[in-house]
Amino acid sequence: MADLTLYHASPSRSSIVLWMLEELGQPYDVHLVSFKKGENLMPEYLAINSMGKVPALRHRDVVISEVSAICTYLADEFPEAKLNIPVGDPRRGPYLRWMFFGPSVIEPAIIDRAYPRKETVRRATLGYGDFDTVMNVLAQATAAVDPYLFGEQFTAADVVIGSQLRWAMMFKLIPERPEFVSYVERLNARPAAQRAHEKDAEYQKQQEDS
Repeated sequence: MADLTLYHASPSRSSIVLWMLEELGQPYDVHLVSFKKGENLMPEYLAINSMGKVPALRHRDVVISEVSAICTYLADEFPEAKLNIPVGDPRRGPYLRWMFFGPSVIEPAIIDRAYPRKETVRRATLGYGDFDTVMNVLAQATAAVDPYLFGEQFTAADVVIGSQLRWAMMFKLIPERPEFVSYVERLNARPAAQRAHEKDAEYQKQQEDS
């Protein structure tokens, strides 16, 4: 049994962590959680993640949930993979900004656009401001990547932001701006990303057949 176990449903947000684990290069196990069978709401799983969601990650006796928290933890816990910006590096602040920009800004902006509220919400009450600003900020950032958010160093921030953009364009939830397409194509070409996508397709088939 590996020290790392990912509680995973395919496809879902936990697919982001699957890619992160492939980039990490450490042995890991995958425990599939069937939403169709309601396994995510069974006491055994709620003892792991009381939200009844995936992903959750067990590292020995430590359990972490939430995508960006897991990716931040893994990058810091296994620094030899060079997927983090370490404490003390002046780039650490911008790195953390992008790590949490995905779930706290990109995703809510996209979901609100896909499922609009009946009443208009004041911009100041939304953590992300407005959809167009989010897209423009992302376009500016991805236009400047060379080749990644932090230059030659690929980091966990690329996993988080790249996954959000890939998913959103796949389902036509955001415009396919040239900056987004180029960046995501570059990330998709990474061997670890390709391995993760192949494994995820197999996991999805297993869940559909079970």
